[in-house]
Amino acid sequence: MLQAEQPSATSNKGVTRALVAVFLVYFTSYAVMNLLTVTLPKMAAELNGMALYSWAVAAPSLASAFVTLIFGKLSDLYGRRIILLVSLGFFLLGSVLSAVSQTFIFLIVARSILGLGQGALAALCFSVLGDLFDPVERGKWGGLLNIPSGLAALVGPTLGGYIMDTWGWRLIFWLSVPLLVLSVIAVLIGVPSLKKQAAHKIDFLGSVILAVASSTMLLGFSWAGAMYPWGSIQIIGLLGSSVVFWALFIWVESKAEEPMLDPQLLTNRTFMIASMSGLLSLFGLVAIMVYFPLFHQGVQGLSGTLSGQILTPFSVLMGFMGIFAGLLLAKTKRYKWMYLVGYAIMVGAMFLLWSMNAQSPVWMSFLVSTVMGLGIGTIPTINTLVVQYAVPKRLLGVATGGIYFFVMIGMAIAPAILGSAMNSVYAKNLAAELPAELPQVLDEATLASLNDPRMLLSPPVMAALEESFNALGDNGPALFTQTVEAVRSSLEAGLKAAFLIGAITMVLSFLLILAIPEISIEMEVEDKRAPAAAPAS
Repeated sequence: MLQAEQPSATSNKGVTRALVAVFLVYFTSYAVMNLLTVTLPKMAAELNGMALYSWAVAAPSLASAFVTLIFGKLSDLYGRRIILLVSLGFFLLGSVLSAVSQTFIFLIVARSILGLGQGALAALCFSVLGDLFDPVERGKWGGLLNIPSGLAALVGPTLGGYIMDTWGWRLIFWLSVPLLVLSVIAVLIGVPSLKKQAAHKIDFLGSVILAVASSTMLLGFSWAGAMYPWGSIQIIGLLGSSVVFWALFIWVESKAEEPMLDPQLLTNRTFMIASMSGLLSLFGLVAIMVYFPLFHQGVQGLSGTLSGQILTPFSVLMGFMGIFAGLLLAKTKRYKWMYLVGYAIMVGAMFLLWSMNAQSPVWMSFLVSTVMGLGIGTIPTINTLVVQYAVPKRLLGVATGGIYFFVMIGMAIAPAILGSAMNSVYAKNLAAELPAELPQVLDEATLASLNDPRMLLSPPVMAALEESFNALGDNGPALFTQTVEAVRSSLEAGLKAAFLIGAITMVLSFLLILAIPEISIEMEVEDKRAPAAAPAS
């Protein structure tokens, strides 16, 4: 039998050590994420990775999605501590490799390794709380777990922008190393190991099929509209293959002795609605986290520090609102109204973002950030807790990992679709707005550099471009100004297209969440299938 050696309710020291470890790991994960919030545009510009910008979000998110589900299941089988340590090890390795990256492709690979570690940490932390406390108490501690993420959000974006502007983005990855080492020590001391283990049959086939299904989906969405037309045989082939492998994955899981994704989850209405609405809402979240800083720095010409300050209300509220959500849930034992209010607020924030332009005042950006933070703040905590309430305890780890898995899938495909829309609209507008005489006076390489709007964030590229125009004679400076304005206005048009998609998907999320049932949070759910071996608690 597999049984977790967890602290009893009377072992105050054991519970305290476990809570310290969970809170430190959670803080470390969110501290690094918030420090890096506004750095991606500068990374892409410095490492000449403008064309791969969306991949720097999509690939790490896919890695995170993959391990979130698998590590959640493995933690049910082999205990939370060993899987937490494996996750922190990947996180540490990815941070060091990211810090020494010399090319953007290497950085994407390094951040994907980091994602293999970071992706499962939040779900594992909530699973440890599920081991320690009864259902009602989970609401209180699940809410309080947002304190470390809120503290990280309070200073993270602004501090990350300041570090980037002053010393460079590499220092942020180096700063994560001591935090990760402390987290490893805390987990070793505080999170209980297993009393004894029994042999388990790991679902390797399901894991491989899941990887293929996820990868082909990501490639299809990422290449569509960029490398190949949406209706091309390549894109149809990739997305069609993904559908086939997802269907095969569900079939294999229904037959597996110890499935990676238990069929009970796929037929659980609460789990599926929370997962799908969370996935769709990620389009709006990515628009705020990834493309809003690009709007500030590329369209409005703001610094990285100010861009970070604008995102601070969003990040802080996203962290701290979960505290009140958890406490309210524990007290009232009702949650659907929080879903409805949260998603309604986010719909309003996204349409406000879509209405912005280059001349919009900075206070309007702060308003969008604040309103979006108020809306999204309660959702992650409520999602995680409600899903735990909706499944038997045997599935606590995989269900918690499952909800994060679907969110990470959204994080993986959202930048690909938003980036494709942005690039398509940008190219169309640029062709119409560039001065007509440019093809006659500029070489092909210089003209090609205009195809990527993130050149606006690279001082060396802009300096070289200005020098090329100055060499044209008296009309060069004026032509340079016209060209830069065409690039800037085309970028604005492309970003507004991405923001509109985010707003529409947020409406769909709201409509979907209307159907989520209100279930009791006071009783454990009856297990529909008795497992052959008792799982880790």
